[in-house]
Amino acid sequence: MSAEENKAVFRRYVEEVGNKGKLDLVDEIFDHYLAHQPDGSVLERGPEDVKRFMGEFQEAFPDFHTEIEDQIAEGDKVVTRWTMRGTHREAFRGIAPTGKELEITGIGIFRFSDGKVVESWDNFDQLGMMQQLGVISTPEHPEEASPT
Repeated sequence: MSAEENKAVFRRYVEEVGNKGKLDLVDEIFDHYLAHQPDGSVLERGPEDVKRFMGEFQEAFPDFHTEIEDQIAEGDKVVTRWTMRGTHREAFRGIAPTGKELEITGIGIFRFSDGKVVESWDNFDQLGMMQQLGVISTPEHPEEASPT
């Protein structure tokens, strides 16, 4: 597939799977893949892992919406810069619902083979997310953090 076709596949993931909750499409977009983590470790993942993660996010932030800010593709890789917004309505990874609105940003690089993601390097503002949820204080508002 061309770089432009790979961009369209990833855009479909964001818009159809993420924003519309069509988890059944994950099998068409992801193969078993290597997920490079910010700490340098590499995890083997598959479509079921993506469905589980997206399901958790959609349950905890039922109004979440991701907007693609930029997309660049070259060869077999697609880089996507995104912004996600949503309201924390249900528990998420042990954090009780806060009702707080989030806005987090991230950038991911996704390598494709035969039209499916086979490798990823994904990084998003986890610290900012925890601060917005009130789990971690900010220097300006140390009293806002609440224990989990």
